[in-house]
Amino acid sequence: MADLSTEYLTTRELAELLHIKERKVYDLAASGDVPCSRATGKLLFPRRDIEAWIASHSSGGSQLRPNRQNKVIVGSQDPLLEWSLRASGAEMATLFDGSRDGLERFESGEAQATALHLYDPQTDDWNVPVVRARFRHAPVALIEFAWRDRGLIVNPDDGAPPSDVVGLKGRRVVPRQTGAGSQVLLESLMAQAGLDHDALQWTDTARTESEAALAVLEGQADAALGLRALADRLRLSFVPLLRERFDLLVDRAAWFDPPLQALMRFCRSDAFRKKAGELGGYDVDGTGAVHFNGD
Repeated sequence: MADLSTEYLTTRELAELLHIKERKVYDLAASGDVPCSRATGKLLFPRRDIEAWIASHSSGGSQLRPNRQNKVIVGSQDPLLEWSLRASGAEMATLFDGSRDGLERFESGEAQATALHLYDPQTDDWNVPVVRARFRHAPVALIEFAWRDRGLIVNPDDGAPPSDVVGLKGRRVVPRQTGAGSQVLLESLMAQAGLDHDALQWTDTARTESEAALAVLEGQADAALGLRALADRLRLSFVPLLRERFDLLVDRAAWFDPPLQALMRFCRSDAFRKKAGELGGYDVDGTGAVHFNGD
């Protein structure tokens, strides 16, 4: 740990104190997220200001808040969200590589929002428990995007489909990457059904919801835990298992910037509701509801 007895910290000392890379310290300084000054071309960080900054960001929650300059949405892929980002003119880039990956990128300041569908079996709730544990005292809000029908996607030409997770035993099933909300949910359902990991024949990993559904369509797998919207689009069979809440975790300050405001205005439009109906498997009656607001 850096020695805070001196009047100023160097970039290296602050990086050691926060357990982050020096490159991240430079990013924080450039965005104005951390108090600093410059002398003879070097960044210096006033000790007392840093102590106050750490106290305000580490009261049981995330130490770092998202960077408003990064107009990016990360996290879990969703067909309706992808379409809405294009149709709304929000002009936000996307990097969808799973719910937990999105949380990491959001916390490190790589995005203004992250899309989540993480189930907590202890509370029978979606997203709120993990967000509260990680961002209780951070300036963030958890906004409902939609409820989605999730179940087993199977090829109608492959005979009798499984009726539940137990029916996956011995079948070729598409896994998702570790940390993807779909994989977290599948493993939870398997545990409830008494299935261990080796009871299924795992195929190559799919990085997105679309890739998982396409693997079934192309005959690379017998089943995937996926969305009704994608099964309907690809004319695959769908065995419904549950409804899940798909939320956006947003930086509260960035929430009022033009990109996210453009997206949420569009999500209140008739065009958005019509598209949700066309895709199938969505309930958007609660879109925009706030499920968590950090301190």
